[in-house]
Amino acid sequence: MIKKYFISLIFLFYSCDKESTDTQKESNKDLLNEQVLNIIPNGSEKYLSLNSDYIFDQKELRTYDLILPKSSLEEIDSDPVAEKYVEGMLVFENDTISPVGIRYKGSVGAFVGCTSGPDFANPSGYKTCTKLSMKVKINWKGRDENFFNLKKLQFHSQNLDDSKLHERLGYWLFREIGVMAPRSVHARLNINGKFSGVYALTEQIDSQFIDYNFQDKKGNLYKEVWPIDFKGNIQSDQSLKKALKTNEDKNPSFEIIKSFAEQILESQGENALKDIIISRMDVDKIIPLIVVDRIIRNDDGPFHWYCNESDFCSNHNYYWYEEPSTNKLYLIPWDLDNAFENIAFSKNPVTPIADDFGQITNNCQPFEFGPWNIKQWSASCDKLTKGWAYFSDELLNNKINFLNGPFEENLINDLVNEWVDQIESSVKEESKAHSDAISFEKWKGSLDFLISQLSFARDFN
Repeated sequence: MIKKYFISLIFLFYSCDKESTDTQKESNKDLLNEQVLNIIPNGSEKYLSLNSDYIFDQKELRTYDLILPKSSLEEIDSDPVAEKYVEGMLVFENDTISPVGIRYKGSVGAFVGCTSGPDFANPSGYKTCTKLSMKVKINWKGRDENFFNLKKLQFHSQNLDDSKLHERLGYWLFREIGVMAPRSVHARLNINGKFSGVYALTEQIDSQFIDYNFQDKKGNLYKEVWPIDFKGNIQSDQSLKKALKTNEDKNPSFEIIKSFAEQILESQGENALKDIIISRMDVDKIIPLIVVDRIIRNDDGPFHWYCNESDFCSNHNYYWYEEPSTNKLYLIPWDLDNAFENIAFSKNPVTPIADDFGQITNNCQPFEFGPWNIKQWSASCDKLTKGWAYFSDELLNNKINFLNGPFEENLINDLVNEWVDQIESSVKEESKAHSDAISFEKWKGSLDFLISQLSFARDFN
């Protein structure tokens, strides 16, 4: 550990402008006294000259080092659910970015079984697992420089995915069929010199994602707000503003998404509804998204409407982007750690969707489903989703193209084997380093299960 720590110090000094020996000694002293250094880049750093393709290169397994003062690490460990940023440093391939913001991240599922609190549905207390998902904020305290054109890094623990492949494979499949989706690769993460494990480094959906994927970059990006709510109402300005992830400080207009919702609600008949979708969305993006989502059983995504005790229902794990120049809206998938689980049978007791796409259960009233009798609402009771289901020919053609293209058996098996070879030694290292890590044997068994699920999906679609 000490050796790795001082290697990090060497990285720090090589990434700074030339300093006198006395200044270097003082910086060294500050770091050992748990003071995070303020490092000004000199312009020669790799992270300033290359773009995010370098980070998300599928051929590479790269290592990232986070260095935090001991007191700061103890602070976030004491209450990870608070998602509070503390200051630290990021060391990557001989460059140091400092200071950066560092925190734990995630919704309820990310913390299940990993905090000391007694209620798994409302995580609380101190950290009890070695790995938790982490976010690194590069644009900390107004930093102008990006990191390979990225403002944030997300290291996902994959604690609920024994195969460690759900995110990477799912997003790859979406992107291969033309859907705007995040990129994801595996990464090794060290924290204060200790190997924490293998994480999914998954692209943040933010302004940088928009810059990379869309020609018109000035539109509104929303997280987890549907144009029309469960009761058939257009979302309020307040709800849309709360969900906004770009243009927050620019007094944005919500006209695009609200007018879309209004047109959907006012449409009369199948053809009229389809015409609105064609004019306000890119059918060549949304139909492939639906096809992939349903084949990989992304059952914790936008087509699962969970209902609470008051029978109010909502969905999650998606973003919307509205493109001003075309007046079109794009649905973006998010959070795929529970995908692939319910293909042959419902392995997850919480997430299974009862209906095939386009079907309706219980006359559009909430109903209980699954071994835990959790209430849900049929997605096609939402008029927008109902409209997508009308594109039956397009759905069928895209399914055929997907099964014979990106989802073809030999292609997928070769890809999975390549990624397994890439991370195998690191997974073994993690299993030996941490008592709560998945065993190497269980990981291999989970890979076999994933392959069998993929095979089942091909045979029954």
